[in-house]
Amino acid sequence: MPDRPLLVTSALPYANGPLHLGHLAGAYLPADLYVRQQRLAGRDVVWVCGSDEHGAAIAIRARQEETSPQAIVDRYHAELKEAFAGFGIAFDVYGRTTSQTHRETSQSLFRSIEAAGGFVRQTSTQLYDPEAGLFLADRFVVGTCPVCGYDKAYGDQCENCGSTLAPDDLIEPSSTLSGARPERRETTHWFLPLGEMQPQLAEWIGTKEWKPNVLGQVRSWLDGGLSDRAMTRDLDWGVPVPPGVDGETDGKVLYVWFDAPIGYVSMTKEWAEAEGDAERWRRYWQVHPDGTEPELVHFIGKDNIVFHCLVFPATLMAANRAADAAGNAAQPDRPFVLPSNVPANEFLNLEGRKLSTSRGWAVWADEALAAFDADPLRYALAVGLPETKDADFTWADFQNRVNSELADVVGNFCNRALTFAERFCDNAVPELVGPSDADRQMLAALAAAPAEIGRAYQDVRLRDAVAQTVQIARLGNQYLQETEPWKTRKTDEQAMRNTIAVALQVCAGLGILLEPVVPGVAGRLREMLNLEGVRSSERAGTDGLGWDDAGRPLLEPGHALGTPGILVEKVEDEAVEAQRELLRTRAANASPESPTTTASGAEAAEPETPYAPLADEIVFDQFAPLDMRVGRIVAAEPHPNADKLLRFDVDLGFETRQVLSGVREHLAPEDLLGQRVVVVANLKPRTIRGLESNGMILFAEDRDGRLLLVTTDGEPGAIVK
Repeated sequence: MPDRPLLVTSALPYANGPLHLGHLAGAYLPADLYVRQQRLAGRDVVWVCGSDEHGAAIAIRARQEETSPQAIVDRYHAELKEAFAGFGIAFDVYGRTTSQTHRETSQSLFRSIEAAGGFVRQTSTQLYDPEAGLFLADRFVVGTCPVCGYDKAYGDQCENCGSTLAPDDLIEPSSTLSGARPERRETTHWFLPLGEMQPQLAEWIGTKEWKPNVLGQVRSWLDGGLSDRAMTRDLDWGVPVPPGVDGETDGKVLYVWFDAPIGYVSMTKEWAEAEGDAERWRRYWQVHPDGTEPELVHFIGKDNIVFHCLVFPATLMAANRAADAAGNAAQPDRPFVLPSNVPANEFLNLEGRKLSTSRGWAVWADEALAAFDADPLRYALAVGLPETKDADFTWADFQNRVNSELADVVGNFCNRALTFAERFCDNAVPELVGPSDADRQMLAALAAAPAEIGRAYQDVRLRDAVAQTVQIARLGNQYLQETEPWKTRKTDEQAMRNTIAVALQVCAGLGILLEPVVPGVAGRLREMLNLEGVRSSERAGTDGLGWDDAGRPLLEPGHALGTPGILVEKVEDEAVEAQRELLRTRAANASPESPTTTASGAEAAEPETPYAPLADEIVFDQFAPLDMRVGRIVAAEPHPNADKLLRFDVDLGFETRQVLSGVREHLAPEDLLGQRVVVVANLKPRTIRGLESNGMILFAEDRDGRLLLVTTDGEPGAIVK
């Protein structure tokens, strides 16, 4: 195990709403599994997280609810912290970006970068609300989407079709603050020169062997050429641009994606201060005087890749240059380290649909914890983490995973071993005498487990790690079936005692190996074994039995056992059906239309989500000008400058066109190659985020919001009538 200090971060959840299972599966449970195992292995690790409490969305919500932004974040910070604790998410520190330490840290970094010439100032015209007297952030502008016609699109994104937009793209834009039509006025902001820094970023990225989904997205941005990004905003909620920098700072705050990642640093500072050593944060963020580099790992969802792999590293690079230029004693040759790994996860769907809080299609953490213990929820999410592609959580799969794996494999094996020892071995560990080949093979499998499972954790192959852990219990059940102690009890008592001795040692090993995944189950198992002195997985330290000890016999002959019992309770059908009904009810209540009923008053057998209403009637002459052709997708990749867009090359038979579509959240580019699709071929070309789109690919949108290709068997160029 590497001896470099390890700093782990999880994406700061936005303090604008409660926590749901999709959040947990993305950046928090994976990090918890990883960090708990690292702590058990004796690693010097600190895990930081906290509430992201700035930005336009919170200011908008506060205005809508006629309260203050601080009241909004205070409410949700407390809710988020409680939900994480309920799920056993064991951060070393959970802070918030409204703290004084965070403000000072963010402003200090900004000031040092600015003083060293690390920003460029640019003056441009931006939308301004003449009635509210404020410049408008993108989210304060709404209007009609030019792509799909949705009349409530925001100035940065259409939440109906997913297209990435700019305020100028909107048709008939208006201010969310007053309803007034925005005006254009000049304003000056500080920009991080990503274009100038691209060679340095590209060289650094070129040394990484990260997950393909991460590197693919990063390289698409680099291939498209990075643009300078504003690091300040005209807003009244956020970290103020520090006074004393060169330029007008009144009414300006730091861009939320500048200050939020710096929260990782400020929260580490708060942790160090609470530990009684205010300078200890440097051990995990800066190169040590002896040249040792800490290891920095970011756990995030795929929607945050560009910020953690390009924008934040560029900020740290600029801070390091500023420190070199200043040559001061505060950071003598102590540069910030850049991320060692960014194991971003894909998205979690729910019951076959894209998770949508606005449609009521979500499982909130507090509701799930009210119905079930944390461990079965942790286990079901862990075995289905969206590590390389979007995953689907269903209540049926949850029940099956818990009952057939956690209960019937792990719980059954441990219960068999413990109850047999209670009944026939005086509830103590028998001595192993003259072990058989089967005994030795089982002990050998246990001995190899910590290293093999540990490698999976180290490589952030968490699903593999969980599966390998359960496999030890599965081997234990097979071992009991092979050695048949219920028979040898009457024919060869020593063989029976050997079987129980070996099985109990495997149980003891599982009492440690299960700890990262289901700490409650692992703790109960250790109580039944009367096994004490295991190292904590919730705080770093080297005292007690650790990860590697799980592979060796931990129970001495004659060791008195505790009281056996049911290790894992099974999930009953009624409990699962209650969750399905809760989901159906919430989705129906979120819908603008109530379900139809039959003449008897019973609910009709129709889906809860209504069909979209038909558009206004047209005549054939209005439809006839559309020239729709069959096209074959020959290239598909993310748009280099837009998170929601995909760029396609479409072969129309007589020519190849470039077409842009806002479907990146719904469809993977690699799944679209070779598909024959329907293209509106005579649509006027339009430039979106620097690239021309020459046509429109048709998609079908299900009632749950999923987008699917409209495909055909026609040859490229064929007319669609």
